[in-house]
Amino acid sequence: MAAVALWWTLAVLVAAAAAGQGDATPTTAEEAVHAVLAANQLPRGLLPAGIAAFAHDAGSGRFEAVLEAACTARSEVGLRYNVTVTGVVSEGRIAGISGVDAKDLFMWFPVRGIHVDIPSTGVIYFDVGVVFKHFPLSVFDAPPPCTPDPVLRRAAPQWLEEVVDGFVASGVASQ
Repeated sequence: MAAVALWWTLAVLVAAAAAGQGDATPTTAEEAVHAVLAANQLPRGLLPAGIAAFAHDAGSGRFEAVLEAACTARSEVGLRYNVTVTGVVSEGRIAGISGVDAKDLFMWFPVRGIHVDIPSTGVIYFDVGVVFKHFPLSVFDAPPPCTPDPVLRRAAPQWLEEVVDGFVASGVASQ
């Protein structure tokens, strides 16, 4: 009887250890986005909640996030997201971003880039073409809730289906 109890205890411990190992790698698209942003010293709230699929080429930094719907996030910073958001992520910055607009006064401007110069300053900069808008990093601590917006252009994913070695698609690493 003691041998059976010992065997079950051992089986439970092994199963718990195996489950803990799975937590180290992203399993959903949102977790994959947060892992890539964190690895590049960027706040996880740069992209909204509701990411349906995500692809990232670690070699070039190129990424594509597909949202469940085009949406608007309202917080201290007004941001609009198309269904597809693309860009090139590297340490402390996202260059060549498309699919994100920032509100200034009563107008929306396309965001061209995002960067954090010195993380200890607590400031993040958005390049909207004419000027660099700056915001507290704390605004982007968590992914903002996003309200679906039927007016926004709904672009179909272009390169998400082209999964090759080293890409992450829908949060699962390709082999």
